[in-house]
Amino acid sequence: MTVVAPLREGRLDEARAMLEEAGKDPAANALIPFAGVEGVHYARLFLVEPAIDLKGRPIPAQLVFMADFDAPAQPRLERLVARSAAGWTRLLACCEGFTSSGGTDAGACLAFVRRQAGGDAAYYVNTVGLGAAQAVAEARLRDAIEDRLDAQPDLLKASPAGVRDKIRDWIQSSDELSWAISPPAPPSLGWRLGELAHLVLVALGALVLLPLAIVLLPFWLLALRLHERSDPAPDVLPDPHHAATLAALEDHGPVNQFTAIGFLKPGPFRAFTARLILFLIAYGVRHVFNRANLAGVKTIHFARWTFIDGGRRVIFASNYDGSVESYMDDFIDKVGWGLNAVFSNGLGYPPTQWLLWGGAHHELAFKHYLRVHQVPTQVWYAAYPSLSALNIANNAAIRLGVSGSTEAGRWLQRL
Repeated sequence: MTVVAPLREGRLDEARAMLEEAGKDPAANALIPFAGVEGVHYARLFLVEPAIDLKGRPIPAQLVFMADFDAPAQPRLERLVARSAAGWTRLLACCEGFTSSGGTDAGACLAFVRRQAGGDAAYYVNTVGLGAAQAVAEARLRDAIEDRLDAQPDLLKASPAGVRDKIRDWIQSSDELSWAISPPAPPSLGWRLGELAHLVLVALGALVLLPLAIVLLPFWLLALRLHERSDPAPDVLPDPHHAATLAALEDHGPVNQFTAIGFLKPGPFRAFTARLILFLIAYGVRHVFNRANLAGVKTIHFARWTFIDGGRRVIFASNYDGSVESYMDDFIDKVGWGLNAVFSNGLGYPPTQWLLWGGAHHELAFKHYLRVHQVPTQVWYAAYPSLSALNIANNAAIRLGVSGSTEAGRWLQRL
């Protein structure tokens, strides 16, 4: 879910103070305690400062709420608002267009959030079907198995198969862990059929349009190269105070957040190209890159690209493993072409050639560009802040391996 709401004039500092206080304890703060609702993987609240667009028109400050929910999202949103209605009421009172009957008004808050919610242009999920509760429970399972082996080292004198058999018997007899004997339930048949229909129908539509695309491609390539040769691409250094503010919010654990916003380059060509590329990315991450691997990058939990301000700006937000420096290096080294395809439509991006080359491979200019456009995320909640994407995948494999789905020696090595 993505919600964007303009702030009332003069309420920016008030909203900032609330968010900064809540950001000290995102899980259990007094404003919106995210840990109180199951099925929330990550959530963030942040402010977008007022700006002037490329035509000189003012854009007011905005409040943005983003959450990565397990399906179905709407009941979880309802519980999140109901459990913290007083906090939502206080926060949304800073937003243009929010009205309530006075006091705590969960109904008005929920209606406003739904009204301001919008779709993402593209949305990446590391592993479709793996819920927040499952990730947390499988981490507890791994810890319990390791504690058991530490407490009874004689178990390891048996063969790998013998060790696993004893561990399985112990799990099966445990009231707290017996759930791990059964594999997790897959997504529903209806959902899978819907995904298959989307996969096939979009592909068929592309096939129908292919002759037209072939005819138009040379003209698009010519326009692309003309734009690339004329687009300004200054290497702007990040402001030291801004960089320090961002750094203070990062590297508190193995998982981090990243939020950036920027204007699209002017003109219909860049607007069309950005939407086309994000449409293709949305299709790819929905049907191809949905098993813990984004074209070679395995450290991202969730990511989204969202148009705001009537398509004038784009927000990119992600939850990832490691430091921001390693995160940027991962992208440059593995999917620089993908970064160029998307971000080269943004104002000030390093120069590209034929959309895919150059750009991110101008390493320092690219890193400066990201840091300049990155915005502070005042509130960032993670349901499992100590688990990297690799940890989560490994824990899931340990759970499946308990029942014998993998060779015993390989299973034991995962511990």
